[in-house]
Amino acid sequence: MADAAAAVSSQRIEDYALIGDLHTAALVSHEGSIDWLCLPRFDSAACFSALLGDESHGRWQLSPAGEVRKATRRYREGTLVLETDFETDEGAARVIDCMLVRTSTPVVVRVVEGLRGTVKMRTQVVVRFDYGATVPWVEQAVEGLTVMAGPNALYLRTPVETRGEDFTTVAEFSVREGERVPFTLAWHLSHEPGPLAIDPLWALAATEAWWSDWSGRSRYRGRWPEQVLRSLIVLKALTYHPTGAIVAAPTTSLPERIGGERNWDYRYCWLRDASLTLEALMLGGYADEARAFAGWLLRATAGHPSQASIMYGIAGERMLHEQQLPWLPGYEKSSPVRIGNAASEQFQLDIYGEVMDAGHIGREISGRLDPARWQRERTTLDFLESAWREPDDGIWEVRGPRRHFTHSKVMAWVAFDRAVQAVERFGAEGPVDKWRKIRAEIHDEVCDKAYDAGRRTFTQYYGSKELDAAVLQIPLVGFLPPSDERVIGTVEAVQRELVHGGFVYRYSADARGSVDGLKGGEGAFLPCSFWLVNNLAMLGRTEEAEELFERLLASANDLGLLSEEYDPEGERLVGNFPQAFTHLALVRTAANLSGEELPRLPDPAHLGAPSPPTGRRPA
Repeated sequence: MADAAAAVSSQRIEDYALIGDLHTAALVSHEGSIDWLCLPRFDSAACFSALLGDESHGRWQLSPAGEVRKATRRYREGTLVLETDFETDEGAARVIDCMLVRTSTPVVVRVVEGLRGTVKMRTQVVVRFDYGATVPWVEQAVEGLTVMAGPNALYLRTPVETRGEDFTTVAEFSVREGERVPFTLAWHLSHEPGPLAIDPLWALAATEAWWSDWSGRSRYRGRWPEQVLRSLIVLKALTYHPTGAIVAAPTTSLPERIGGERNWDYRYCWLRDASLTLEALMLGGYADEARAFAGWLLRATAGHPSQASIMYGIAGERMLHEQQLPWLPGYEKSSPVRIGNAASEQFQLDIYGEVMDAGHIGREISGRLDPARWQRERTTLDFLESAWREPDDGIWEVRGPRRHFTHSKVMAWVAFDRAVQAVERFGAEGPVDKWRKIRAEIHDEVCDKAYDAGRRTFTQYYGSKELDAAVLQIPLVGFLPPSDERVIGTVEAVQRELVHGGFVYRYSADARGSVDGLKGGEGAFLPCSFWLVNNLAMLGRTEEAEELFERLLASANDLGLLSEEYDPEGERLVGNFPQAFTHLALVRTAANLSGEELPRLPDPAHLGAPSPPTGRRPA
């Protein structure tokens, strides 16, 4: 194994681990380098950005000073506490990484523990605020170092003697068997006093205890329990506790194809994930988190439906202006690097169906109708009465012309279908006959204009020849039963034309560029692959479904983390990492294959009430 202090640009996406504090998260390489960290929130500017460049853009390396013969890592069971063991000729040492679950200020805790012999260690702290653009001022403090630029300040505390070297902070030290050498790095506003010191070993123990307690409350009893629990932990780690929002990923601009331009900022919350999020959290038994997310959803979407955005900031922000950072070369030269997301300004018809479906799931779980939420949903339906006829930008946020995308129309059907069910099953008030008529009209139009009878498949948009894996949602949302010949033909077409290397791509190669307005290719889309598993299971092809599911699980890294996409040719993960959408799909699919059902909650623990999040906080 190469010297662990070398440049980090060669790290594969799967080489990274996740640590977090329910406000933000960091990525730690298998060589002991924190290469990505935004402070104090997920969507704040990064102070370590080597992930999108090299060490000059900011990182915190902590590893043996010499050659490493072997490195292994793991999470402590049921936690987000990372252990990385380094073997050298002189002995073995362990680096333990975590972030203290947020009480006041973000704190990264790193502890070096001697396992065998005496190991020479080295640390290099390269702080570069503003996504690698700003070199800070460093001063010696009473208990360590202060690192400051503009509004941001970091306080590094350690008993190890440090020194400055080429605008970085470095130190060498040795650790013997049984010894522990701690480090803490705390962020604070530069105009405020530095944060109080904490005992790093106490912080480590407290973090482990908090995550163990949280994991111990899981109620999932289906198959693949370890993979499901790890996915639930990832979802919790991607939750912004103050609001209950769950970011799609803690990263930006990790490419969908190495060297390509499909590089997007995913540090936001998508409405598309709403119903899947509620299902996954409830399948795990995490009603508090589900309620907190439902509360965020209601607050974020407050206003007229015509002004709804497809995504929001973690506090419900709507203006997510997209810009490029030209000083960052991008992950493996994949440029441009973007922050913000222009897709927030798109019109995507499917989000209304997703939000209505989330309300439906809330009613299914709670067994009751929430009057205030229902009034909001009726306003959405009023808007959709005419809006469903319009072309839109589609689920994949294409940057080409708007079209009548099949998936979008199906999800508009879902909105009216769930409204009809609300009347029929929960006694909701509304013009149900009109909603039934619109539901039938959408259904007839999709079956007429989006179905290619000659090829026996639904296509990407009205009149097109391109395929789109999003149409795998048709039986999953109840638009057609799985036994319908049109569903069977569509599944077979997807397998024939969109499956390559055993994984499902989002849409036909011909649609890339001509439809989405972008250059280059992309990897296989992992959530679509999980959708195919569910379709196969619904068709009774259980053995085939489970074989594909196992293949998807095997694409995770050694810690069970998954990104948005997978490159079958390069046999590597691509896209932002770890990806909530993928882990949500994993939980739902494992539950489906296991026959797990959504739990039912008694009043007053219903979902969707506009109350503040009630997630537990550490003692």
